Amino acid sequence: MTQWNKDVIPLDAARTLDGLFRERVRRTPHAVAYRSFDKTSSAWLDITWAQMAERVACFQAALARERLPPGARVALMLRNGVDWMAFDQAALASGLVVVPLYADDRADNIAYILRDCSPQLLFLHDAAQWKRLQPVRESLSGVQRIVIGGAARGAQNVEDERVALLENWLGDGPVQALPHHTHTSQQLATIVYTSGTTGRPKGVMLSHHNILNSAAGGLWLLDVYPSDVFLSVLPLSHTFERSLGYYAPMMAGAAVAYCRSIPQLGEDLQTVRPHVMISVPRVFERVYMRVQSQLQKRSWLARALFHLAIAVGWRRFEAAQGRARRSPALWLWPLLERLVARKFLARLGGRMRWTASGGAALPAPVARMFIGLGLPIAQGYGLTETSPLISGNKLDDNDPASVGVPIPGMEVRLGANDELLVRGAGVMLGYWNNHSATYAMIDGEGWLHTGDQARIANNHIYITGRLKDILVLSNGEKIPPADMEDAITLDPLFEQAMIVGEGRPHLAALLVLNGEQWRAFAANLGVDADDPASLRNERVRNQIMQRVAKQLQTFPGYAKVRRVALLNEPWTIENGLLTPTLKTKRNVVMQRYAGVIEELFGGNY
Repeated sequence: MTQWNKDVIPLDAARTLDGLFRERVRRTPHAVAYRSFDKTSSAWLDITWAQMAERVACFQAALARERLPPGARVALMLRNGVDWMAFDQAALASGLVVVPLYADDRADNIAYILRDCSPQLLFLHDAAQWKRLQPVRESLSGVQRIVIGGAARGAQNVEDERVALLENWLGDGPVQALPHHTHTSQQLATIVYTSGTTGRPKGVMLSHHNILNSAAGGLWLLDVYPSDVFLSVLPLSHTFERSLGYYAPMMAGAAVAYCRSIPQLGEDLQTVRPHVMISVPRVFERVYMRVQSQLQKRSWLARALFHLAIAVGWRRFEAAQGRARRSPALWLWPLLERLVARKFLARLGGRMRWTASGGAALPAPVARMFIGLGLPIAQGYGLTETSPLISGNKLDDNDPASVGVPIPGMEVRLGANDELLVRGAGVMLGYWNNHSATYAMIDGEGWLHTGDQARIANNHIYITGRLKDILVLSNGEKIPPADMEDAITLDPLFEQAMIVGEGRPHLAALLVLNGEQWRAFAANLGVDADDPASLRNERVRNQIMQRVAKQLQTFPGYAKVRRVALLNEPWTIENGLLTPTLKTKRNVVMQRYAGVIEELFGGNY
């Protein structure tokens, strides 16, 4: 098989998610399926599809010993790795319903989910997670088995007969493949809980066919070959990663390497040298901000060359897409490619063909930098409730301002107030134990109401706003805060931002400072970065306002931030201000900083 031949498993051959795995094992048993870093040997290890089948069989045998009835829920709270996939496939083949949990989620959120879906088995990454769940152990009263993976340290003396260490639970020796449970493509495969930005998470029920259609849609948009290596960065509990970064590579026969962590992403890119990476805008924004920060230390000539390379590369991209004429400036590209673009791409491994971004809007300057330097970013769009893919850009029809064209099996139209409505194969079965929320989301004709406002042109979908996430000033002007926040945080000084001003005469912003950048900024102004009073220093405030204004210069005049509050404490999952998918819990942030916000509009800032 040559490098550019495809081996995509069609939906009718897979039928179910576990059927997809069995067909992949049958087709290419000796091909590399996964690569993961082994801490013991400090080396990256390969595992073939045949070896994965043996691992899945071990998990399936262990599940069979638990005698769980078909349809029982089993939850896993693991970091990305081979065991996540092995447990998932074993559970699906056994007719069980998989409930993925975020490995870093707060204990109270996990407790709520466990009470809501009542799993009979819980698989934890390690003993540290078991310890973190100590305050909410009452939520585990209905769980008949708790499996703890990783190092046994800390779990040996657990006084709970339900607890079993993974190595003991799996048993010894090879296991022959067990018969798989007979189920249809329309049966419930998984319950995925939404991140809960505006309230308690809801359990999204997805069938085998829901997810298979999404994975197939990703391969319809973007070419994937058996020779490709994906770098798995997002947690597998994120539906975007699970459908497009796990099932889609399996469908295409590609290998997946598991990134060790976000701080180690740069090293892993150099070592793994992936062809494909799927991520959320925040990861691409971090790369962008790091580049911008490093540029500040370079000579004026280096900065000028870098910006020229982006400009010429972008013009080259627009010309290739048929949206611009070819320019004499394009003659500079071979030189700029050698001096700038090639070095940038080398830091990403040197052989990446494309990346995909989803989960939130990708800021235009970020897309422009990556694409201008020769790495296509294909922005897509979807919801957990749509498995998740609704649309995406193709590389030969790529408009970064849009979220692309609908995938096969998904139908879109505009409803009242230009709300985007979706109907088709990817739409969820409903919310678990929440009929009222299901009926509010999906109307009588089967149209799912996304809550996003959009326009459709040339079959491309352009998201224009959120029906609920709009600030209305006291003068009636309407502001989309997310767009402004994205623009502000493209300045490396600002780690996080939130625009406030609902019902107020003007806008203000809460700004979380980047620690390293803040120290350099403060030193330049001659103030003590460790002194809390520096955050209210008049010279600091004036400089900050100038930087914010620069980031917002393309917005309308009424979209102007007049006051800011500077914060040193980051918003994290641990302190309850971010969801597990790293989205800001706006209501919680506003409650936490209610006093600060009142001061912003009361004249004390």
